[in-house]
Amino acid sequence: MKYAVLDFETTGNQSSDEIIQAGLAIIDHDLTISQVYRSYVNPGIPIPPFITGLTGITEEDVKDAPGLDEVMMEMVPLLDDAVLVGHNVAFDFNYLQSALDKTGYLPFSGRILDTMDFLKIFFPSLSTYQLGLVSQEFNVQHDRPHQADSDALATALIFLKCLEEIEQLPLLTLQRLSDLFNNEDSDLAWFFDAMLQEKQQKELGVNPDGFTYYRQFALQVDDWMDIEPARDHMLVNPLKDVSFEQFMEQVREQLRVKLPEYEEREAQTMMLDKVMQAFAEDKHLLIEAGTGTGKSLGYLLPAIYHSVKQDEKVMISTHTINLQEQLRERDLPLLTEVVPFPFQAAIFKGRQHYLCLRKFEHKINKRDFTTPKEEVMTAAQMIVWLAQTETGDDEELNLGNRGGDFWETVASDSDSCLGRSCPWFRKCFYHRAKHEAGVADVVITNHSKLFTDIQAGHQLLPAYDRLVIDEAHHLEDVAGKHLGLQLKYFTVVHTLTRLFKDSKTGQLPSLHFMLQQAGAEAAMKWMTVIDEMYPSLIEVKENWDKLSELLFALISERSDAAPGDPGQFVTRLLPDKKPKAWDALTTLENSIYITLGDILRKGERMVAEIREEQDDYGAESLITDISGLLKDLANERETLRFFMKLEDENTVYWLEANGNYRNRSLQIFAVPIDVSAQLKAYFFDKKKSVVMTSATLTVDKSFQYVIEQLGLQEAASEDLLMTAMLPSPFNYREQALVLIPRDFPSVKGSVGDDYFIETLVKSLADTAIATKGRMLVLFTSYRMLRQVYDPLKERLVDEGITVIGQGMDSGSRTKLTRRFQGQQASVLLGTSSFWEGVDIPGEALTSLAIVRLPFQPPNHPLVEAKSERLQREKKNPFMKLSVPQAVIRFKQGFGRLVRSSADRGIVVVYDTRILESYYGKYFLYSLPGPKMEHMTLTQMVPRISEWLNDDEES
Repeated sequence: MKYAVLDFETTGNQSSDEIIQAGLAIIDHDLTISQVYRSYVNPGIPIPPFITGLTGITEEDVKDAPGLDEVMMEMVPLLDDAVLVGHNVAFDFNYLQSALDKTGYLPFSGRILDTMDFLKIFFPSLSTYQLGLVSQEFNVQHDRPHQADSDALATALIFLKCLEEIEQLPLLTLQRLSDLFNNEDSDLAWFFDAMLQEKQQKELGVNPDGFTYYRQFALQVDDWMDIEPARDHMLVNPLKDVSFEQFMEQVREQLRVKLPEYEEREAQTMMLDKVMQAFAEDKHLLIEAGTGTGKSLGYLLPAIYHSVKQDEKVMISTHTINLQEQLRERDLPLLTEVVPFPFQAAIFKGRQHYLCLRKFEHKINKRDFTTPKEEVMTAAQMIVWLAQTETGDDEELNLGNRGGDFWETVASDSDSCLGRSCPWFRKCFYHRAKHEAGVADVVITNHSKLFTDIQAGHQLLPAYDRLVIDEAHHLEDVAGKHLGLQLKYFTVVHTLTRLFKDSKTGQLPSLHFMLQQAGAEAAMKWMTVIDEMYPSLIEVKENWDKLSELLFALISERSDAAPGDPGQFVTRLLPDKKPKAWDALTTLENSIYITLGDILRKGERMVAEIREEQDDYGAESLITDISGLLKDLANERETLRFFMKLEDENTVYWLEANGNYRNRSLQIFAVPIDVSAQLKAYFFDKKKSVVMTSATLTVDKSFQYVIEQLGLQEAASEDLLMTAMLPSPFNYREQALVLIPRDFPSVKGSVGDDYFIETLVKSLADTAIATKGRMLVLFTSYRMLRQVYDPLKERLVDEGITVIGQGMDSGSRTKLTRRFQGQQASVLLGTSSFWEGVDIPGEALTSLAIVRLPFQPPNHPLVEAKSERLQREKKNPFMKLSVPQAVIRFKQGFGRLVRSSADRGIVVVYDTRILESYYGKYFLYSLPGPKMEHMTLTQMVPRISEWLNDDEES
C-alpha cells in the first residue's frame, strides 16, 4: 500500500476559505517516506492576522507563490493509487475536493484514513491527540507546528508508529477489531480486514507470548490469586532492631545514588519526624506543608517503615485521582528502588473505576451499542487496552466525550457482581485491586472511598488503624457529600432506560427474548410479569419528568440569574417553610414511590424464581444485572422519599440545575449541616493515629478553624493532637511579587458593571502584554469570566496572544491547561476548579491575576445553614466561616504561581478589600512571605516590566 499524508494551511476553517500552503508526505510500499512535497499557495485574498499568528505564514511568504492550478498539477500525480491519510483528515479532504473541483480535476475517490482514529485505538492511554503534543510524546521531529509540510511529515511519522504498534498486537486482538468494524462500510473496516489477512499469512495463527488468552480476548494480566505478600519469603522482619533514623540513612544513601541532584530539605525532614512521632505515640497530626516540601515522601516513608516494622497496614487517602496517579507513577516507583527491602503499596479506588470483564464481553459479543459509530470506536480502544492494562482502571483511558456513557455500562459494581461464579472472577480487575490492597503494606485510596467504606459497614477497604489524609482541606466537604444524599435527574433515567428503553432495548426486553427462546412453561409466566412491568416503568419515567420539571420551576422562580443565563442555579428548601406548591409535588412523589414499590416486588420475586430454575451463564449474568438495577431503583426511591419529606432540622436541602439544560440537569441534595461529630466518631475516636496534611490548613498561622470544622477539639484538649507548620523551601521574597492596584473600582455581586469590566479588561490586557501572555486569571464567578472573555480576546488578538476560557472553549480542565502550556503566548481564564490542583511549573506561567477574593456565595445553602447555626451560637459567621474558607481558597490560588525553586512570577489582586477592610490582613498574613506592593493602576505595568527585567539581568 502507498499512503499519501496530506496537510493544508488555510485562511480559516470555513469552506469559503483559501489554501495558503500545501504539504504532502508519501509513504511507499516498504513503509519509508520517499518524498515530502511542500509549496506555498497564493490565495488571492489577504491572510487574517490570527492565521499569521498561528502558522507564522505572512503576506510576504505567499505573494510570489504559485497559484492553486500550478500546485494541484504537481500534487495530483502523487495522489495516484494512494490511500489518503491526515490528522483530522475530514478538514484537509474537504479542501482537497474543492481544490480539485476548482482546477478541473476529477474528485479524489480513493480510501481515506484518519490518524486521530489510529491514535485513539492503538494508544488508548494517550492523554491528548493534538499533533504537536503527540509528536513530543513519540519523540517525532515536528519543528514548525501549523506549517503544512512539517505537519504532514509529523503526521506520516506518527502514522508509521501506529503501523508498528499494530505489528506488536496479538492476532486475536486484530481479529476482534476486524470483527468489530465488520458491519461498517468504512475505510477503517477495510483497513483492519487487510491487516488481519496480512498478519494471518505471516503468523499462521501464532499468538505472541507475554499475553494471557482467555474467552477470545488477549489480556495483559494473569490470575490475581497468584499475587503474594511482598516479604513472604523472608523469615525475619527486615526492620527488626532497625530504628527509623537508621532506615532513613539507608534510604537517603540510595536517593543520592539514584538522584545526583538530591538534597535534604529541612521541611521534609521535619515532616518525616512529625509523622513518625504521631505513629509512635498514637496521636493525630495536622501538618501544613506548602509546595516544594516533598510531602508525599514525607508521609510515605514513615508509613512504609511503620507498616513493615509493626506489621500494621497504613491507609493513605487523597482527594483527587490526579494525586493518586502521581503517587503511582512518580513516587512509588522511586521508593521501590530506594527502600532497602521489598514492600507493597496498592492503589485502591472506587469500584466504578474498574472494568467489569463480564459486562464488556457481553456488550461486545451482543453488539449492544446505543450510538454505534462512537461506541464501536470506544469498544475498539478498549479491546486494544485490554492487551496493555494491568489495572483495568478507567483513568488510564482517554475516552473522549461520549466514552463516559459507554464506560458506565461496563464498569464494575457490587450489585451486578457474580463473585466467584463469574467466569472472569480470576481475571477480575476489581477483585485484583481488592486482593492487592489486602496483602499490601500501604494502601492508597481516596476520600470518597473512605466514606463509601463507612457506609458499607467497612466491607470495602482492608482494616486499618493508621490513616494519612492528604489534601485534607477537602475532608469536610467530601464527608458532607457522602454522609448526605444527592440524586441527579439522569441517575434515575439511566436506571429506568437500562431496564427498559423500548421493546427491543434494555435488560428486561433481553430477558424477555431469552425466555421466549427457552419456551418452557415457567418462561411464559415470567414473560407476562415482564410485560406487566413495562407500562409501570413508563409511568414512573413520565412522573419523574413531571416532578423534576416542577422542582426546576421552584429554582428558576427564585433564582437571581437573568433569563436565558446558562449559569448554575441553586435554591434551598426549608423544612419549616415548604414552597406553596409542595403538596402537588409530594403527591407525584408518592405515586412514583408506590409504582416503584410494585415494580420492585414483581421484579425481585421473578429474579429469585428464575435464579432457582436456571443455571445457564447467559441468563445468570443478565439476571444479576437486572437485580443490580432493581437495587439501584430501590435506593433512588428511598433517596427521593427522604428528600421530599423535608423533615430533618440538621440537614440542608437544596436543588441545583443549569439554565441551559433545565430540568435535565436537576440535582437534589440533602447534606448534614455539620459533619464534625461524625468525623470524630468514625476517625478520631476509632483510629490510633490520623495524619492530616495539605498546603492550606491554617488561617492567620493558626489551625483553630480546621480543628473546629473537623471535630478535633476533644483530641486537642486531651493532648492527642499534634500540629506543625513547615517552613517553605522557596524564597518567596525573591520569587514572587504581589501587586494590588489601590484605585481599582469595587463591585458587588457576581456581575461587574460596565466601568468595572472595562477597567479590568484593559488592565489584564496591559499585564498580559507585559508578561507576553503566560497568565492565569482566576475568577470567583463564571458570569464575570464570560463578561471579560470577548473584549479581552479582541484586545489581545493583534498582539498574537490567545485567550482560553473555561466553559467558553471546549475541553476539560486538563485539556485547557495543556493547551495553555502548549502555546507560547496565551491567557487562561478559569473559575472554581482552577484555584487548585492545576500544576503549571516553569516558563508557561509568569503571572496570576486574582479578580476577587474567593468568598463563597453567602447564599449557597450549605454556607447559609452553617451561618445560621453560628448566629444561634452567638458567633460571627463572617469571621468564623466566610473569611477562613476564603483565606484557604486564596492560599490555594496563590500556590499556582510558584511550583519550583526556579519559578518567578507576579500576582495581581484586583480587589481593594484586601487593603481597606479589617479582614484583609488575614489574607495577606496567610501568604508565605512574598514581596507585596500597592500602587495605582498606571504604575503597575512599568513595575511589572522592571521586576521581570531584574530577573533576566540577574
